Amino acid sequence: MSRVLLLTQAYMPHKVISWSRAITMIYTNKVDVVEETEEVIYRKGDTTIFMPSVVKLNKPVSNLKRAIKFSRMNVFTRDGFRCCYCGSPKRMNALNYDHVTPKHLGGRTIWENIVTSCYPCNSRKANRTPEQANMKLLRKPRKPTHLPHVGPRFDAAEIPSAWVEYVRNFFVDEAVA
Repeated sequence: MSRVLLLTQAYMPHKVISWSRAITMIYTNKVDVVEETEEVIYRKGDTTIFMPSVVKLNKPVSNLKRAIKFSRMNVFTRDGFRCCYCGSPKRMNALNYDHVTPKHLGGRTIWENIVTSCYPCNSRKANRTPEQANMKLLRKPRKPTHLPHVGPRFDAAEIPSAWVEYVRNFFVDEAVA
């Protein structure tokens, strides 16, 4: 399935969407096509429609959020994509979230009891509290009042060439493995 890069009005990466969603947004005038591929998706008479590769929103992205939803991505964002035990920055696929007070000891899955952890620290802590595992929690978990905007993160080896100029500052750092 082809992916399409969706940009904000300021040409900042917003998210990656399916080509079918991009086509719908084009024909409902929600986006303009910025880049397209040579792949033809429709041809009839003098009309040829090419596969979009990059599209830009016509209206500003609303940053108004009433509440911050509890989610794995928002926990990672709150914690800066760093393990809360060793402080090491990691890629998202090298992170997990950990119950500070384990579930079997009454710990709940809430902002104040969940932290980001790398897999080695998560294994070392196991099903214990940080104190029982003789590990120090670098920061106390709390419910955030706001989160910084984190656009999509890209692996340089996996992006289409048409996206490079729009996402060059959003590559996942290879040194952060």
